Amino acid sequence: MTPLPHAIFHGSPLQRVALARERFFEEGVLPTGLVSDAIIQSWNRCLRRHNDAREAVEFDPVSPSRAHHALQRNRELVNAWNAELGPLQQALRSTGCAAILTDASGVLIAAMASGGAHERLMPIAHRVGVNLSEEAVGTTAPGIVARTGRACSVMGGEHFFEGVRTMHCAAAPICDIDGRLAGVLDISSEVRPFHFDAAALVALYAEALENRLLVAQSRELLLLRLQVHPDLLDAPRAGLVGVDEQGHVAWFNAVAAGLLGSHASHPPKRSKLEEVLGLDYAAVSSLPREQARLVALPNGLSVWLLTQQRPRDGRQYLFAIERAIAGGPSSACESNHETSSPIAETPADLDEGDSICLAAETQTSTPDPSTLRECSRDIITSALRDCGGSVSKAAKQLGVSRGLIYRRLRS
Repeated sequence: MTPLPHAIFHGSPLQRVALARERFFEEGVLPTGLVSDAIIQSWNRCLRRHNDAREAVEFDPVSPSRAHHALQRNRELVNAWNAELGPLQQALRSTGCAAILTDASGVLIAAMASGGAHERLMPIAHRVGVNLSEEAVGTTAPGIVARTGRACSVMGGEHFFEGVRTMHCAAAPICDIDGRLAGVLDISSEVRPFHFDAAALVALYAEALENRLLVAQSRELLLLRLQVHPDLLDAPRAGLVGVDEQGHVAWFNAVAAGLLGSHASHPPKRSKLEEVLGLDYAAVSSLPREQARLVALPNGLSVWLLTQQRPRDGRQYLFAIERAIAGGPSSACESNHETSSPIAETPADLDEGDSICLAAETQTSTPDPSTLRECSRDIITSALRDCGGSVSKAAKQLGVSRGLIYRRLRS
């Protein structure tokens, strides 16, 4: 029997995409079942903005001021990228793939090149400041994720513009502490299709970046780590919960939501810790830090719990307080702060005469000294409590001298 010219069941993805493009761009028919709904919806949006899919694509950077603003606004996200870059490079080094990070609008803020000799588009498109939004370059995985906030893969001819059909990309969203889209992680390959599950890999690393971002944005919260096995508490698949000083759950990640089940509402609606985890805030906050405990959740599931206090900015914040109480940094420190380290490499060896220059970001206006002394004592007292009263351990944790701790407790 002669096969139908537009049979739905074709032998290869290339044939299905070719038929989808023919139906959509030439016949004006929605290619339902041939490509995903996310691709069809993106093609529709792009068609309203661009008349011809055969137009040449220009991977233009945004203005220098907008690029600078994107980098400044997303410093914590870029720091998370830098922390995960080594493992990601190792994972991709033999695949011929590259990874990029964009902000929530699709502007590229970090990139890892693959360096393939066959690449023509990636060296141009993967430059910091290039606008990869759907409005700028049509259907791409990072563009769709920036538009919808949902993970997406775009392979070959699924890209709107024909000039980009040599690309294969998979992208996943990264959300911030308020549940809003903070950025997009994308893995791309030019010409060569993926020979592994790129969607699963990019989702794993996006989750790792998101966890780092959430922790970085929770410096004044009690951070809880949850998992069914203690070895997973430091893994990307750890459940994370942020709790404020009033005992309200400020946020939790997707893994924690899965462990909590019906007791978790996303986003959290100022629920008390006791309602969500069945745990009293005072009891949890007094647990020894970095020591996992097995606890039972309200849903009956037993998980390992690890508490981590994040008091402001730690050592640098304490140094800022000390300098402000003393009346600000000396002129010698100001003249040398670009070359001097703000924290000694061996804090236990510092003595009372040591001079410590502040990083530029801590040299701000001088607040009320009495308030500063109270904050300083609070930080030191918390460190001593965490270290079981050991001044030496508290000094090492804070990165200061034992003498500074004794002086501040006497003041």
